[in-house]
Amino acid sequence: VFDTLNAKAALFAIEEVKEEKNIDIPIMLSGTITDASGRTLSGQTAEAFLISVSHIPLLSIGFNCALGANLLQPHLEAIANKTNFAVSAHPNAGLPNAFGEYDETPEEMGAQIEEYLKKNLINIIGGCCGTGPEHIRVIANLSAKYEPRDLLKPISESHY
Repeated sequence: VFDTLNAKAALFAIEEVKEEKNIDIPIMLSGTITDASGRTLSGQTAEAFLISVSHIPLLSIGFNCALGANLLQPHLEAIANKTNFAVSAHPNAGLPNAFGEYDETPEEMGAQIEEYLKKNLINIIGGCCGTGPEHIRVIANLSAKYEPRDLLKPISESHY
């Protein structure tokens, strides 16, 4: 999701369909922090993004694309202790080089993702641009060593 207003419109429509058809389906929402400004394309911080969609019963909320694993970590930290939703991350294998290719090795990406795991920031992990089967293998092997983030953790008092 680049634009939170469009995401909110889609979430509203999904909730209407769920109610109309009397169904419950899991909704995973993943936003994109577009650059070093630490904001979505519509200008929201990670915490503002979380707050603006917290009224919807989500399976998970998180971030994907645009940033490598090292640059994504502060944004995961900004939301992980402020929500009872599962938190997801699908970072790129670094940032694209001059040729549009991604140079971060599976081991380099894995080392950063292990920091997410050690800090108990995530429940769902994967990869986006530049990741391949070997990246995912390294991530899966690392993830197997850690417990997922506790979903029953109380919301931080600083949450609005």
